[in-house]
Amino acid sequence: MAIPDSGGDGNMTANLGQFNLTNEIAESQRQQPWPSGIHAKTLFKKQDFRVVLISLNPGARIKEHHVDGTSSVQVLKGSIRYSTQGQTHDLQPGSLLTLAASIKHDVESTDDSVFLLTISWPDSQHLLAMQHRGYGT
Repeated sequence: MAIPDSGGDGNMTANLGQFNLTNEIAESQRQQPWPSGIHAKTLFKKQDFRVVLISLNPGARIKEHHVDGTSSVQVLKGSIRYSTQGQTHDLQPGSLLTLAASIKHDVESTDDSVFLLTISWPDSQHLLAMQHRGYGT
């Protein structure tokens, strides 16, 4: 199902999105080679919510970063190593990991891997009120 873009702020105009993840993964694979061994495709984006399909080559790494919203990572293919707060989590297909807002983390692929990233963004008032935006404990 195609989701039309608003053309302005990048948010999707549709209120419903349906995706065939098998087809989305195949399309991502066809676009190789990817710069840095990473390919990200935003499937659905609203002001307060985002779903991104991320594909990684073996050994690809997403360096330490943060997201100001609560997030989840669901591995669909391969395996990834997700590190945060001094702990490393080896995630396989079927694994789901959630993380509170503004906590630093990094991701490394140990295989050809694909995961679904879902982010729930705080509203603007809460986002601006974050004392140490991006560096939660």
